[in-house]
Amino acid sequence: MEKKTHKLYHGDTLMIWGKGTVVTGARGFVFVAGTEGLVPDEDFSRGGRVVEGAAAQTRLALEKIKARLEEMGSSLEHIVKLSWYVVGPEFPDGVVNHPHFCFDVWDAFFREHCPSMASDDNPPTHDLIGVSGLGIKNQVVEIACIAVLPDD
Repeated sequence: MEKKTHKLYHGDTLMIWGKGTVVTGARGFVFVAGTEGLVPDEDFSRGGRVVEGAAAQTRLALEKIKARLEEMGSSLEHIVKLSWYVVGPEFPDGVVNHPHFCFDVWDAFFREHCPSMASDDNPPTHDLIGVSGLGIKNQVVEIACIAVLPDD
């Protein structure tokens, strides 16, 4: 299996997301559903609750994605695409500049767990979507992920 993420530049600036990813010879793909910062071991049947704040929700969602990928036979280094859903009543300066989009948390997480995918190296392809609401009260971030299954 070969995976190559193509870097995206605007002028001389390396963007924090890839242009696209080409995968050849993959055994298969892993599609991780939208992942949130729901308090661990929370009884969702009683409504559930998320950890407080966008940074904490982002960190917890990324930790869950890492664990889920590993459970399903993949890992962070095999991510092909991330889709971010960020809540905000308005986005006058764009979603990328909204306080609920915690790029610094994402970048620190990848620097710690998968440096080759950090923003200044070879970040995965991203979608960044502003929305008016998500599934759980006070939830402000949800991240979905597509990864490839590595060779045995």
